[in-house]
Amino acid sequence: MWKWKNIYRGMLMGASDVVPGVSGGTIAVVLGIYDQLIAAINGFFSKEWKHHLKFLLPLGLGVITSILLLANLIDWLFEHYPGPTQFFFLGLIIGVLPFLTHKADAKNKFEGRHYLLLIIGALVVGSMVIFQTSESQPMTDLTFASYAGLFFSGWLASSAMILPGISGSFLLLIIGMYTTIIEGVADLKLDIILTVGLGVLIGIVIMSKIIKFFLENYTSATFGLIIGLVLGSVVVIFPGIPENGVMWLVSIITFLGGLTGAWVLGRFEYK
Repeated sequence: MWKWKNIYRGMLMGASDVVPGVSGGTIAVVLGIYDQLIAAINGFFSKEWKHHLKFLLPLGLGVITSILLLANLIDWLFEHYPGPTQFFFLGLIIGVLPFLTHKADAKNKFEGRHYLLLIIGALVVGSMVIFQTSESQPMTDLTFASYAGLFFSGWLASSAMILPGISGSFLLLIIGMYTTIIEGVADLKLDIILTVGLGVLIGIVIMSKIIKFFLENYTSATFGLIIGLVLGSVVVIFPGIPENGVMWLVSIITFLGGLTGAWVLGRFEYK
């Protein structure tokens, strides 16, 4: 059967992929479809590709629709209300952790080496905040080198997007491509969209094969690293202390909204 329910799941993943600091893979964990996503991407290149297409096509439609519809909204929210917006996603990320630890059965299966991988993952992602820079100006006169850069940016970002905890958008921000790509999507610049899209597609296929191998052969170690990556992303997306009482109140409300959203989605999907 076609998994049309995946359209709304894809829209949630697409919305998160637009936000620097949040990973679509993290949302896939909340929705309880991360293992299915990895299996479907790999299975698409097998004899059972039609079966996996019924899972992937609705999900992809949701992701693309969300990115096209929400790019301007997310951009506007980060321009006018960056703190409360980041606190919402901060709550969403923290709300993911109970589902991750439950799925990994960390209480019974984690050993010392798994916790060590968790710490390493948290330190790797958390240290990315050191490299955070202000947004660069979007590129205007695109050359062959510019298109090559956009292609490899899409490749790099998509490899991160599929990993819970590592934000593809944040990596784009670090390498100075985020503004060019987000404005290209918002303004429907097909040359930018197609170039980045091709890089994204290839990156997802390659990274999904790597993740599938480690999930099948080193399950607890992989989950230990993934939980660490998600923990580290909390440091990356934390916007700082609100500047006044009103912002404190709004930020607390949006943070609790993110926590509640993760809990409701997780309970609904895992049920």
